Amino acid sequence: MKQLILDYTPYCTRAALVENGELIDFSVERTNVRGLVGNIYKGRVENVLEGMKAAFVNIGLERNGFLFVGDSRVDRSRIQSVMPRRAKQVSPGDVIMCQVVKDQFGTKGARLATDITLPGYYLVLLPDSGFIGVSRKIEDDERREYLEQLVTSVCPHGMGFIIRSAADKANDRDIVVEASLLLNLWEKIQSDFASAPEKSMVFEEMTLFERALRDTFNEDVDKVYVNDAGVQKALVGRVGKAKIEMYEGERGIMAHFGLSKQINHLCDRRVDIPGGAYLVIDKTEALTVIDVNTGKFVGGSDLEDTVFRTNLAAADTIAKQLRLRNISGIIVIDFIDMEQKEHRDAVLERLTQALKPDHMRTSTVGMTQLGLVELTRKKKRLGLDDFMLQPCKECGRGFEISDIQLCFMLRDELVDFLIAHNFKTMFVGLHPSVYNMVFESNIFERNLQNAWRDKCIWMYADDDIRRDRFIFHETAPETLPLSLRRLKSVEEED
Repeated sequence: MKQLILDYTPYCTRAALVENGELIDFSVERTNVRGLVGNIYKGRVENVLEGMKAAFVNIGLERNGFLFVGDSRVDRSRIQSVMPRRAKQVSPGDVIMCQVVKDQFGTKGARLATDITLPGYYLVLLPDSGFIGVSRKIEDDERREYLEQLVTSVCPHGMGFIIRSAADKANDRDIVVEASLLLNLWEKIQSDFASAPEKSMVFEEMTLFERALRDTFNEDVDKVYVNDAGVQKALVGRVGKAKIEMYEGERGIMAHFGLSKQINHLCDRRVDIPGGAYLVIDKTEALTVIDVNTGKFVGGSDLEDTVFRTNLAAADTIAKQLRLRNISGIIVIDFIDMEQKEHRDAVLERLTQALKPDHMRTSTVGMTQLGLVELTRKKKRLGLDDFMLQPCKECGRGFEISDIQLCFMLRDELVDFLIAHNFKTMFVGLHPSVYNMVFESNIFERNLQNAWRDKCIWMYADDDIRRDRFIFHETAPETLPLSLRRLKSVEEED
């Protein structure tokens, strides 16, 4: 059974895809720092690099976007019936419609493309491509041919669609209605583009909640749970009441579904593999390195067989972690050395197969004699590390759990403590950086007011408390700190 769990707070939104209680996908988006991928802009070409077939485009952001004629939002390895794409030539001063295909990172501006794509639940509209593509996940040839004919019948000349795997189980009416909606959206975008000033946005991509719901239609999700009435109302109109359920329990929604610990482990450098082996994941400036270790896994009497089985299990875990943490860019995996070529080939094949369910495109180079595997994973949005980790303030070189992630961990622990002890008044001691984030993020008051209704909770900062430790007690500290501040519910604030 697959479930989509949506956690709304004023600071950020979190989406978790769960299968039989196991986390298989997780995303986070800050409310005031939404990603740019999918947004469409009216940009002005500032400079053209002929040798690189690229251009810098001013779209009204701090840094110019980078337009490369080879970029496309269409993953052509996952569809069939693809015709060659027509490259668009641009010159300095040209005003163009362009779409963000990769967020801006560090000092690099957003990556842009001019072949616009508008994704829906069952279809993706390609306004300027002129072909009909069908997801390779739809394997029945008769169904593929039928869907292609159906969509072709409603597709205007010169435009195209990709038929997503979710269309395999959809009825004709839903597909045709969505095609009409996407075509109407494209007309509106064209109209808005014509009247918009240069260097401005003319279309904004969906929020994380809407994207999660749209993209998980391909995952055969059985139920969607939300913890905010406004979000529920917005989503019900898209998929109907039967699939959306409002969660109103005392515990946080992620904790209620047993996901908090799984999410917290995504901060860990070490990842255990079933059987006793483990991975070590290290992030560097240029790439991510994953090291495989046998740990307590001793296997049988044959060392080569033990190593082989460890590496097979590691391949499955690595594919899962890449998707969960949204690790992208260059990735180097150090498998344990294997002497037999057939074992190396089998491990590489296992990794390739394990990566297939991942929505992000990956490319595996191969395995060296030393067991090193190089691969790349497409980078579109910020990785999970950018939310859950932050540069270590002590050493300045490594990473530590971020203040906001510690707040989510505190939220779960505090509610469980209140349910177990039922204190009317209590005091919570925190490290100053976590204390400040508690009141800045406002992630407590809206969702967990039921847990501390009619309770008085005071929080204070203490430099002597470790960042990852929270002190709960019923009586006030001997010396009341100046930072003492009461946690209030939404009703009290209103």
